[in-house]
Amino acid sequence: MLPVLSYIILRGKCRQCRSHITLRYPLVEAITGLLFLACYIKFGISWTLVSRLVFICFLIVIALIDLENLIIPNIIVFPGALAGLLLTFLSGSPSWFSGILSGLGAGLFFFLIWFFYPAGMGEGDVKLVLMLGLFLGWPGIGIAIFLSALAGSVAGGISIALKGSGRKTQIPFGLYLAIGSTAALFFGDRLVTWYLNFLGIY
Repeated sequence: MLPVLSYIILRGKCRQCRSHITLRYPLVEAITGLLFLACYIKFGISWTLVSRLVFICFLIVIALIDLENLIIPNIIVFPGALAGLLLTFLSGSPSWFSGILSGLGAGLFFFLIWFFYPAGMGEGDVKLVLMLGLFLGWPGIGIAIFLSALAGSVAGGISIALKGSGRKTQIPFGLYLAIGSTAALFFGDRLVTWYLNFLGIY
């Protein structure tokens, strides 16, 4: 039951029945471990670290479920939102007010998109950005949404070019929201500084 090492020791096969173990398991374990290490390096031992580790766990689970099933379950998003609310209050990063305002603002923005154009947005995405805003605050949630839209557009364009899929083909946008949120978590402050420098404001 050792992450990654068990897969290597068993040579990718079950110890009992010798059935093949999909490579997804060690990959997820390795990515989780690397992200945990990155969180420790960036945030140190603190309540913020606890908040970020919990956030990473939710993002990984949501990304994998949406990638495989094109759904974002309420049973994961709602506890995630509650965890975001509590941990933001305990860690103070982002501020409690910023987390709530960002969550509600992002949720309302996505709700309006879903309400007026339901074919282009799933209900799960609306609930997910509420959770993301609570954890990331502002401007983190804005950066996450921008990067998610960019990644989703690029991936969708590649899919159309390679597979000939139509423009109405569903994409697991929860996956791209998770990727964008992870990038915002680690590099959001640098991106904001770079953008302000680019504009000559900072």
